[in-house]
Amino acid sequence: MKEITEAKKMKENNIVLALDGDDLFRWKAFIFGPEGSPFEDGIFELKITLNSQYPVNAPKFVFKTRVFHPNVHWETGEICLDILKDQWTPAWTLESTCVAIIDLLGHPNADSPLNCDAGSEFIAYLSKI
Repeated sequence: MKEITEAKKMKENNIVLALDGDDLFRWKAFIFGPEGSPFEDGIFELKITLNSQYPVNAPKFVFKTRVFHPNVHWETGEICLDILKDQWTPAWTLESTCVAIIDLLGHPNADSPLNCDAGSEFIAYLSKI
């Protein structure tokens, strides 16, 4: 219920966050690509699933919009981000997690690629510049 209240007074203007229907455990978000990145003009849909232990356990975020990015699985939309795995703490909110995902879009981590093709191309790009 706290997340619903927070979503109504959203601080970030590059995120739209809402329940996906009437289920408190299903959410969706639309995030805008970060300025200065290849994703700058994009709007990306995320599916968010909470479990009964949220906020103690991390929610599951998945890109519904296909994204060619080293840290996003091309087929499933799974996101490789430490706060969604072993670095999660209850201090994170759905909004702050969306902010972290937007930051990841602008700053890929090619050392830990979930999409090896995108990771290889990114590493090749960095080595050329």
